[in-house]
Amino acid sequence: MIQSMTGFGKATLEYGNKKIVAEVKSLNSKQADISTRIAPLYREKDIEIRNILSQRLERGKIDFSLYIDNAEKESTPQINQTVVESYYKQIQATARNLGIDMPQNWFDLLLRMPDVLKTENQELNESEWNEIVKNIHAAIDQLQQFRIQEGNALQKVFETKINNIKKLLEQIDPFEAERVGKIRARLEENLLTLADKVDYDKNRLEQELIYYIEKLDVNEEKVRLRNHLNYFLETMAHEKSPGKKLGFIAQEIGREVNTLGSKANHSEMQRIVVLMKDELEQIKEQVLNVL
Repeated sequence: MIQSMTGFGKATLEYGNKKIVAEVKSLNSKQADISTRIAPLYREKDIEIRNILSQRLERGKIDFSLYIDNAEKESTPQINQTVVESYYKQIQATARNLGIDMPQNWFDLLLRMPDVLKTENQELNESEWNEIVKNIHAAIDQLQQFRIQEGNALQKVFETKINNIKKLLEQIDPFEAERVGKIRARLEENLLTLADKVDYDKNRLEQELIYYIEKLDVNEEKVRLRNHLNYFLETMAHEKSPGKKLGFIAQEIGREVNTLGSKANHSEMQRIVVLMKDELEQIKEQVLNVL
């Protein structure tokens, strides 16, 4: 069963008064290309997150986000009352000692003093992180289900295209014998026009004709092409993560189809080869998205 490299997953965790969201998206890529956007509180876990993603998703351009949905409430600065009280007493004492008037705008003055506003520095505890890891796996599970659904659709496309090439290959058979006869007749006809001008050895000519016609024989290409088509279907059905291998098999299919075209020497056979190439190009485009 094949999987697509395209997918999306999202999972939400309620922990204490926080809503923690994990999102993961993947597109096709030759290897694992991971980018992360992580809330500052969890940034120290970046390497661990990357290891989880690479182990479970294997390959693809992977974008991962981990954030606190109500982060603004969590990070609202608090007034440090102890510091404010200390500044208040110091300013009063300074005013008395210097004999100057007390300020009228106390709050404006005090709130501008250093360290009056504080943001609580939260620390990540092990229990919270364990829950977040479960949440990350839940998002990945959702993405993998998406990949499987897309993979099922791709598998149906590949089966249809491979079977179409098989049917086109069968259509070549009736034209093959006809093609050889036509080539032989055309060569002999051309030689007859030269018979009164050029003297040639008929036995040697026969040998050359046999050699030339054998060079145009496509039976080996047809056998190899059938084998490659069957191998493509077998690999798709039985191997895990066969994307790269299917790409290599598609290249081999292309080589045999091209050889058939170069040897065809028959308009109808060349038309069939063009139709094969069209089916194969669609396979090559889609196989890039297979895990």
